Amino acid sequence: MSEAVACVIPAYRAETTLARVVDGVRSALPDARVIVVDDGSPDATPTVAASVADCAVCLPRNRGKGAALRTGFEHALRFPDEVVITLDADGQHDPSFAPALLAALDGCDIAIGQRARAGSSMPLPRRMTNAMACMAIAHVAGIRLSDTQSGFRAFRRQVIERVKAFGDRYEFETDLLIRAGQAGFRVGHADIPTVYGAASHFRGVSDTALIVKTIWAHRKSRVRKVGS
Repeated sequence: MSEAVACVIPAYRAETTLARVVDGVRSALPDARVIVVDDGSPDATPTVAASVADCAVCLPRNRGKGAALRTGFEHALRFPDEVVITLDADGQHDPSFAPALLAALDGCDIAIGQRARAGSSMPLPRRMTNAMACMAIAHVAGIRLSDTQSGFRAFRRQVIERVKAFGDRYEFETDLLIRAGQAGFRVGHADIPTVYGAASHFRGVSDTALIVKTIWAHRKSRVRKVGS
């Protein structure tokens, strides 16, 4: 792709991994604009972000991944970049697969890094949550993918401009995907490896509950529209 690209990286307690992730992005996409949003980290993440990113934004307190992504999108839209890629700062996404995400945008508006669940290092609870979310999101938004929880994504600019998603934690990514599907944006995928080594900031019970609540709210809205 010839479009200009911005990479938004939400970061929390990522002082030991952030620089390596940014280096990987620069190796894979040398011309990409790197935007790091520190989500109120108590460690040296803000200092690392300031030293490695083209644009470093520091939230005054920890608000959640969704809030960090929303802030990153706002900053990305200040530039003329046509594609926005998101990936995590903890090393769970291999930046070398960013070009594959860009290639997957050919013919669609959103590309999701699709991880293998079976036989992978993905923890069993996350596999189950992912599988159930895929089925539920397919029902309410008509999007059929095998990994709707991956944060390694590529968006065409118009998706970020038009879709206003809600939620401050991981439910933000679910809400964004559902609203984009309902708005008619096309979704594709690129196969990426499953990497689980760093400690996840995903709070199993509470974050899963927020995701379920988000999907359920969209389902009820869909039912009301059908019945009206």
